[in-house]
Amino acid sequence: MQIVQRFVLARLRNRRFFSLDELNVAIRECVCDLNAKIMRKLGKSRRELLETIERPALKALPTEPYRYAEWKRARVAPDYHVEIAGHFYSVPSRLIREVVEARITDTTIEIFYRGTRVASHAFSPVRNRHTTIPEHMPSAHRRYAEWTPARLMREAEKIGPATLALFEAIMRAKPHPEQGFRACLGILRLAKGYGVERLDAACRRGNDIGARSYGSIASILKHGLDRAYREGQPPEGPPIRHGNIRGRGYYH
Repeated sequence: MQIVQRFVLARLRNRRFFSLDELNVAIRECVCDLNAKIMRKLGKSRRELLETIERPALKALPTEPYRYAEWKRARVAPDYHVEIAGHFYSVPSRLIREVVEARITDTTIEIFYRGTRVASHAFSPVRNRHTTIPEHMPSAHRRYAEWTPARLMREAEKIGPATLALFEAIMRAKPHPEQGFRACLGILRLAKGYGVERLDAACRRGNDIGARSYGSIASILKHGLDRAYREGQPPEGPPIRHGNIRGRGYYH
C-alpha cells in the first residue's frame, strides 16, 4: 500500500482535478502503470506474477455477501430450547442439558453441537417467546430427563395452592407444556432464597395480576410485594393507575 500511495501521489501531486470521477480515472492509470513496471529483484511485473501464480490459485467469490455474526455458548434447557437475546429457540430434544454454540446474525440463529449444525431459525426480536421446530420435539410428547409436568405439579403443590395454580396457568399458556419448564424451574428455585411461605404468597399475587413469568415472581419477592398476601390482606380490586403516583401512601 505504501508503494502504491507514494507512486500515485508522486505522479499526481501537481495535477488539479475538478470531479471525483476524473480523479479516479487518473489513479486507475497510475495503478496500471505500476503493475506493469518490472521489479528489479524479481525481473517480473506485478501483473505477470498475478497471472502466473496468484490467479490460478484464486477461488470463486462467495455466492452471498459477508454477514457479521456473534457466537454464544449456551446449555440446552429441559424444554429443549436455548435462550438468545431474550428469545428461546428449539434444538433436537436429544441435546437436553448439552452445551451448544449459537451463531447469531441480524437475520438467522444457527445452533451447532460439536461442530455440526443441529438447528437453524429466523432471528426473532420478540422477547420471552419461543420459536419451535416440530421435528425437535420428543415424539408423542415423551418426557426427557427427570423433569415432567406431573413432577413439576407435585413440587408446586408442596409449596402451596397458589404456586400449583400458577404452574397450571403457565403450562396452559404454552403450545406445549415443556415450553413452560424453564419458568417453573426458576420459580421453584426462588424457594431456596425466600422460603415456601413467601413464594406461595408471591404466586398468589402473580395469579391475581396475571403475572406468569419467573421474572415477575422474582420481582414481587424482591420488592416485598408479597407481604399483604402473607398477612392475609390482599389489596381489594386492581391497582389504581394514576398519572401522578406519589408512593404507596397516596392510594389505598
